[in-house]
Amino acid sequence: MHDTPARPSRQKDTPPESPLHLTPRTPASPALGRRDLITRAAAIAGGAALIGAADLARPRPARAVTAPRVYTRAEWDARPPTSPATIIKAPDHLIVHHMAFPNSTDYSLAHAFQLSRDCQDLHMDDNGWSDTGQQLTISRGGFVMEGRNRTLEAIGQRKNVFGAQCANENGHTLGVENEGTYTTELPPAALWDSLVQTLAWLCDLYGLSASTAIVGHRDYNSTTQCPGDALYAQLPRLRSEVAAQLGAAAPAARTAAVRRSGLPGPRTLGDHGPAVGAADPRP
Repeated sequence: MHDTPARPSRQKDTPPESPLHLTPRTPASPALGRRDLITRAAAIAGGAALIGAADLARPRPARAVTAPRVYTRAEWDARPPTSPATIIKAPDHLIVHHMAFPNSTDYSLAHAFQLSRDCQDLHMDDNGWSDTGQQLTISRGGFVMEGRNRTLEAIGQRKNVFGAQCANENGHTLGVENEGTYTTELPPAALWDSLVQTLAWLCDLYGLSASTAIVGHRDYNSTTQCPGDALYAQLPRLRSEVAAQLGAAAPAARTAAVRRSGLPGPRTLGDHGPAVGAADPRP
């Protein structure tokens, strides 16, 4: 990893949260009314968040999607935000980022937790934001972690939080930050597998199509290479593998050659391109 400036003594991010284990929705019969839909509880923010009060339009997959193990902010010892995140409507796109951090060979859980703390420090202390910008983080060891505060609370309601991860598009997108820099290298298998599982879970939860909802940061902000030329070239394969997890038919993904885009890569640690724009509120 990298050297980080000394942080203030960390207080527990409150309220304490328990691990998220959301169960994917079961297919609803066309004859059922809203009152017949299944309500489930997920332990989030120390209380129960009710799931399943509204049905989403996409036809349900033939197989259940297993939710990833998402480590909470309490587990990675997050600093309290300077202001709470705002819960907003469900996202219509899921944005794949590279974190523009080193491609560490430490794949441990302890490293993953330190990564989340380092990212939060960068966003709060250097960028002046209220908290970590992205909603979810995946380490190179494949550990999935909650990012911005209230993210798991919002996901438990099939909603989203207003983040700081894609300039002028934060009001309708959810960002998944992947540890590493993928301008020329590809993510390790553990990260890739967790990314596929996480995106399949989110597509199922929000009723999104993998073929249209999964995009790279540069698809919205054309002044960045994020998620890196190498990883961006694999997005067709990523969409195909997520569709397979959903039990949906998808065209065979081609193995795309890495082409240099000429777009700017990271200039500094954590620089994955524009995260906040003029249309976004103060992050």
